[in-house]
Amino acid sequence: MEIRIKTLKFDASEKLLAFVEKKVARIEKFFDSAAQVAEVSLENTKDGKKAKLKVHIPGDDLIIDRSADTFENAITECVDAMKEKLTRSKEKAYEK
Repeated sequence: MEIRIKTLKFDASEKLLAFVEKKVARIEKFFDSAAQVAEVSLENTKDGKKAKLKVHIPGDDLIIDRSADTFENAITECVDAMKEKLTRSKEKAYEK
């Protein structure tokens, strides 16, 4: 799976980029490698840190958007929610 990371209005550290890649790579096992591309957008806003995770799967794009006090927490919340969404999507596909 290819992981694309976009940072809006700031430069991310290597440590943050490595954390994002490590976390996002874990979702691949939840959809039998059918997910081709995962896009992560990180934004530093007045209200906190915002992360958006978009996964392209055959026939659909799944999007999760979360805000938290740190990028690490926002990414972790996005990945956890995406795991559930991918599992539901997989179950629906097998029901058909």
